[in-house]
Amino acid sequence: MKNRQTVLTVALTGLAPTVWGSTYLVTTELLPPDRPLLATTMRALPGGLVLLALGRKLPVGIWWWRALVLGVLNIGAFNFLLFVAAYRLPGGIAAMVMSAQPMFVVILAALFLGERIRPVHALACAMGIGGVVLLVFRGTASLDTTGLLAAVGGALCMASGITLTKRWGRPEGVGLLAFTGWQLTAGGLVLLPFWLSLEDLPDGLTGSNVIGFAYLITLGAILSYIAWFRGIERLPAVAVSFLALGSPVVATLLGYLVKDQTLSALQIVGMVVIFLAVVLGQPRPPGPKSEGTPSAPLRTTVSRLPGRPALKQERGG
Repeated sequence: MKNRQTVLTVALTGLAPTVWGSTYLVTTELLPPDRPLLATTMRALPGGLVLLALGRKLPVGIWWWRALVLGVLNIGAFNFLLFVAAYRLPGGIAAMVMSAQPMFVVILAALFLGERIRPVHALACAMGIGGVVLLVFRGTASLDTTGLLAAVGGALCMASGITLTKRWGRPEGVGLLAFTGWQLTAGGLVLLPFWLSLEDLPDGLTGSNVIGFAYLITLGAILSYIAWFRGIERLPAVAVSFLALGSPVVATLLGYLVKDQTLSALQIVGMVVIFLAVVLGQPRPPGPKSEGTPSAPLRTTVSRLPGRPALKQERGG
């Protein structure tokens, strides 16, 4: 029963990176063009406010700054750096650098959570990076230093966010809706000044824009982050980090299915390698428990004493 629950938790948590993998397609096809910060801010802030209204609970005491830190790492800074990297690096390089994120979590989890570094984790990290390289790499090109630093920073933000969310946990008496709302709101508020200062407001919104924003707010933020933070609570941090490798796989498949992009044999191999890396990174089911040495059967003997017989039970063997 416990193994089945773990598999269901892994599957539900993996839905979050699956949805996030569709963000690029939704942004390019449905949202106003060339406004990535608008898309990111609109995904985080309205969803966070909706969850705050439903959860009806604000942070208290130390959780004001903890919620801010988690919101910045998991959402605000992570998304900002991700978009910087995507715009300044050639195709696929940002995803390749971001694929190092599980390796960072393995190290941070060992330092701050006491999770043991296992050889299988090192193997899974290498396979994950290799699989993403096969999936997205398109030849050599000059690399932008700012873009590389942004990609590394984004990977570190995500790894740190997963680790700290696991270490601090969820405060007692606070529901998952409110806890997720804190982080989305904090991340959205951090992104807001960057959006207003770096991008122009769109002239108007079309029906496609409204559908795209609705998708990002509901599936891309509210439902996906609830599943994500629930998974961090119930799974080892390292296991959650490997699930994030599903995003580039979904993005590639959607590009092939929706935008008629090519899908090479090497890319298919890369997907298989990524899948195996994700499987290797998940918690191992416990082995069968030892039953110990069975008790020797009871042997009943009759001791004849003066007056009446007495029954006595002894351990045989």
